[in-house]
Amino acid sequence: MLGVLNKVFDPNKRDLKRFEKKADEIEALASQFEALSDEQLKGKTEEFIKRHAAGESLDNLLVEAFATVREASKRVLGMFPFRVQIMGAISLHEGNISEMKTGEGKTLTATMSVYLNAIAKKGVHVVTVNEYLASRDAEEMGRLYEWLGLSVGLNMNSLTKDEKREAYAADITYSTNNELGFDYLRDNMVLYKEEMVQRELNYAVIDEVDSILIDEARTPLIISGQAAKAAQLYMQANAFTRMLTKEEDYTYDETTKGVLLTEQGIEKVEKAFGIDNLFDISHVRLNHAINQALKAHVTMHVDVDYVVQEGEVIIVDQFTGRLMKGRRYSDGLHQAIEAKEGLEIQNESMTMATITFQNYFRMYNKLSGMTGTAKTEEEEFRNIYNMNVITIPTNKPIIRDDRVDLIYASIAGKYKAVGDDIAERHKNGQPVLVGTVAIETSEIISDYLTKKGIKHAVLNAKNHAHEAEIILNAGQKGAVTIATNMAGRGTDIKLGEGVIEAGGLAVIGTERHESRRIDNQLRGRSGRQGDPGVTQFYLSLEDDLMRRFGSDAMRNMMGKLGMDDSQPLQSKMVTRSVESAQKRVEGNNFDARKRLLQYDDVLRQQREVIYKERLEVLETDNMRGLVEKMIDGSIDRLVYTHTSDEKPEAWNLKTLAETIAANLLPEETITEAQLQGKSQEQIIDLLKTEVVKFYDQKEEEMSPERMREFEKVVLLRSIDSKWIDHIDAMDQLRQGIHLRAYGQNDPLREYQNEGFAMFEAMVEAIEEDVAKYSMKAEIRNNLERQEVAKGQAVNPKEDGPAVKKKKEPARKEVVIGRNDACPCGSGKKYKNCHGAAS
Repeated sequence: MLGVLNKVFDPNKRDLKRFEKKADEIEALASQFEALSDEQLKGKTEEFIKRHAAGESLDNLLVEAFATVREASKRVLGMFPFRVQIMGAISLHEGNISEMKTGEGKTLTATMSVYLNAIAKKGVHVVTVNEYLASRDAEEMGRLYEWLGLSVGLNMNSLTKDEKREAYAADITYSTNNELGFDYLRDNMVLYKEEMVQRELNYAVIDEVDSILIDEARTPLIISGQAAKAAQLYMQANAFTRMLTKEEDYTYDETTKGVLLTEQGIEKVEKAFGIDNLFDISHVRLNHAINQALKAHVTMHVDVDYVVQEGEVIIVDQFTGRLMKGRRYSDGLHQAIEAKEGLEIQNESMTMATITFQNYFRMYNKLSGMTGTAKTEEEEFRNIYNMNVITIPTNKPIIRDDRVDLIYASIAGKYKAVGDDIAERHKNGQPVLVGTVAIETSEIISDYLTKKGIKHAVLNAKNHAHEAEIILNAGQKGAVTIATNMAGRGTDIKLGEGVIEAGGLAVIGTERHESRRIDNQLRGRSGRQGDPGVTQFYLSLEDDLMRRFGSDAMRNMMGKLGMDDSQPLQSKMVTRSVESAQKRVEGNNFDARKRLLQYDDVLRQQREVIYKERLEVLETDNMRGLVEKMIDGSIDRLVYTHTSDEKPEAWNLKTLAETIAANLLPEETITEAQLQGKSQEQIIDLLKTEVVKFYDQKEEEMSPERMREFEKVVLLRSIDSKWIDHIDAMDQLRQGIHLRAYGQNDPLREYQNEGFAMFEAMVEAIEEDVAKYSMKAEIRNNLERQEVAKGQAVNPKEDGPAVKKKKEPARKEVVIGRNDACPCGSGKKYKNCHGAAS
């Protein structure tokens, strides 16, 4: 019954009928476009661009645009797209996956959809699995696009930022999936908007889409780097903190667990480390390390907040008292505790930026793809990427002979049978492609053939440099090629002279892969465009897949039948049981990818917020509004923390005044006496008024232009350092979260809740940082934006442009001590007068 319903309501058939009608319209224009001169045909591109700019949709232009590419392809490449290729291209334009068998000309199919979407001038990305295919297709198909007046770019790993920017600015850009993802992450780490290389992600056509969006989706892209907070600094801060005295050098508020350096403490730091002003922006790292060391010594207690086990600091959950293995305190506190306990300071290499392919490619306005094998993963494509899989019929019927699997008792027996089969076919002049799951297997088969004196080529990860040459010769008479299943993907094996008479290409699989797609991909190497061919899989009861799924029943059956390695079992029941095992593995893998995506979705929402705010800092000339908003947030929290008691007489106004002096305003601007008798709102209003006054004074003394750049320096440094710490902390949380399952908690729910709380804490930490440094830092000529950390993927030669400064007359610098009288004659100490904003 279900089969009948599927035939009646098969959406694939409905779509194909629609595509056929459109293909009829396009084919009807063939003679009209053939009559055009080269110049007239080239002129069509400009005409389409103007019509689209005037409001005509791409869907309306499709028929004429496809007819244009078809005719141009015949003139430039000597290839005229078939009807089924037109249908495949319509499917791509609609944001689907076109499943087209090997040899059906996917590369040419894509040209029509790519050309049509490039007319919008927003950029089209053609994505391939490796740089060899990207450069090959950019060169071959680039001739067609350039002839039609469109620009083509090739994005490679070896390019400089300027070259990459140029490649992305082209109408059509060829690239690998890895390079696209890394460029996106690097773009969100730049210090100047001009350094970004990518445009908005508009439309992508992914070749071998199942390989990129399914097989590689379990591994996220990561940029890791050396954080600019070396272990040495934590050890120095720890040693220094041990010499400080409570009340004299720092104050501790039990209620808020806040630790603050006193004026005397600040002077001790400056003297010990030989610096002028601890609040100078160039000493951010030192200031942070000292503060974290103080927190580690004063507020964090061994066997209460954490325990030390096997040389590691393990956090104790303050609510349940359970050990939280795999969790680390963020923002450098964990390193400070490690220094305090005399342990090895870990985590010097940290995750700076990360994204999964699922979340990267879902950012495109429209996404489409091509492959020979996608139907088995249709549910995943629909659920995760909102893409339908449309099976496009072949141009000519497939006459390939797909034989039933042969199963042997042992691996040795299987390899002998494979070797004998290859030798027999080789003798008859039939080319053979041997597919193996692992490099190790390819080398075993290679040794066997060498002993038999059979000349052959091996294509695996160790030999991928000669891929093109090996594939080129794989279809020649008598050729024997051994390849790992993924090697040679995306390249067609063309048959040599006399091969059709010898039976076409023979594909021999040495074992079944976990995924049916990979087996189908291997089969599809043979029998292209109606050519003859044969495929045969050899299995053994000792294969990984057979060991894991129900080989006992088969082993017993083979034993009862008295079968050994000289007699293989050939049965449809075996093939069915193998396929059901593969379905189970595919289901498990889908669950793993879905789980990864659910975890990454937590980070995706946070990443979007931070990247959006960071871009705003780079693009906006005046960031004073954002800085003031952050200072306001910091003031609100500060006041509510110290005035949380319902009785005003219990408010901690002394500590509040000290904290304001330490973090926001010059000493004595706000005293405890001034705060007495005021409500929370009045205190907040007073502080905000004083802050604006002091900020205006700073801006007046150093010019608005320099103040705007100073704001950007402070914002970028704060956002980047806190975000990198947060990503690393989330990474640590992710690694240990599965242990929560033992406590009957859902690890994903726990990760979402804790991740959200950590993000909120990070946003607050950014605000505190921006408030403190924008108000307290001394601004000299050090207004250069700096990377917080160097990522492994970032080229150290590509530094940001220096900030242009106006030439100033040379002056002899007079050094005034912070505690000296201010030369303006006010009678105040220099640090409390002009020294606070100079």
